[in-house]
Amino acid sequence: MTQLPFPLAEDPDDATREAARKLFAGPVDFLKGVVAMDGLPAGDRGEVCFAGRSNVGKSSLINALTGRKGIARASNTPGRTQEINFFTLGEEKYLVDLPGYGFANAPVPVVEKWQRLLKSYLSGRATLRRAFVLIDSRHGIKKVDDEIMSMLDRAAVTFQVVLTKADKIHVKEHDKLLEQVRAGLSKHPAAYPELVLTSSEKGTGIPTLRSIIATLN
Repeated sequence: MTQLPFPLAEDPDDATREAARKLFAGPVDFLKGVVAMDGLPAGDRGEVCFAGRSNVGKSSLINALTGRKGIARASNTPGRTQEINFFTLGEEKYLVDLPGYGFANAPVPVVEKWQRLLKSYLSGRATLRRAFVLIDSRHGIKKVDDEIMSMLDRAAVTFQVVLTKADKIHVKEHDKLLEQVRAGLSKHPAAYPELVLTSSEKGTGIPTLRSIIATLN
């Protein structure tokens, strides 16, 4: 049987799942919001970042991963949150919440400033182990997602697509969604060759994503 490109990530084994659960059940705290490169915390641990266009469900996913309802706060206004938010995951890792992209209502100078900061962060952060690009299952990859993926390609940062809100589409639509996403990723050399299908509301895929993050060194 021919292996599909970009298969869904396999469920973790029991030991990995439990170790990841314990990590995320431990201390998770907001550290700081950063608006310039000189404000970044010390690169003394590995980190992962989450990127996604506005209303993709990024805050809900981070809250579901950490089991804390309000640790990541959503903004309903695209471009409102311009900080890179750092959270400590125990003493081992940073979780990094990037501002939502897709700035139809944001002033041009605000967009340009954010893009400069994002490019500097992605290309200059040696401790960044992986970027997770969130894609809304109801819409698949859009042009603005493709642009952020191209930025990650140029920065040589490995990124993995996480499909959010999987409970919002019928299971019969999953194959069509996956086909569209796989086709879109085929032209991105920095794309990690596994997808994660999640629902923050139902808990789908959360143990798998926790385990991926926990095992990144």
